Amino acid sequence: MTRFHLVRHGPTHAKTLVGWSDLPADLSDTAAIARLAAHLPLAPVISSTLLRATTTADAIAGTRPRLPHDPDLREIHFGDWELQHFTEVQDQAHIRRFWEEPGTIAPPNGESWKTVCARVNAAMGRLLDHDDIIIVAHFGAILTQVQRALGISGYEAFSYKIDNLSVTEITYDGTWSAGRINHIP
Repeated sequence: MTRFHLVRHGPTHAKTLVGWSDLPADLSDTAAIARLAAHLPLAPVISSTLLRATTTADAIAGTRPRLPHDPDLREIHFGDWELQHFTEVQDQAHIRRFWEEPGTIAPPNGESWKTVCARVNAAMGRLLDHDDIIIVAHFGAILTQVQRALGISGYEAFSYKIDNLSVTEITYDGTWSAGRINHIP
């Protein structure tokens, strides 16, 4: 059995679609970081390659082993919509379909929900040899696993809130299941 402790990185304070842009995390709330680190098991830590995830992982790692960053744990690639506010995207019908009908619809030069799920699922599959593992990732990456564990649609997965510095617990023991979602220690 593998228990995944999916941690969303620290806040960027951006009010736009932030996918693969390498914005830093605000890790100034040291009390929240300490509570998060104390809550997590003594297990290896891995993160996406994006700065906001790597620095959050470093902040909570302590004496935990640190695994190499994995680009497959990155956020949704928003392509031409990157760093735009939802209302600034020129083709409003397209962006609404992306969120309301997640599947094969992709932003221009970006990736679809189905592609994100396949990418993150592959990364999770490579980590099944651990009993416990801490993964510092992103809103979209975490929601792909909520969707898989609960057996729900992408649209239903998007209804879940995933706060910065929260923990979502996913277990694999032959089948995928979810424990606490969006737990803030």
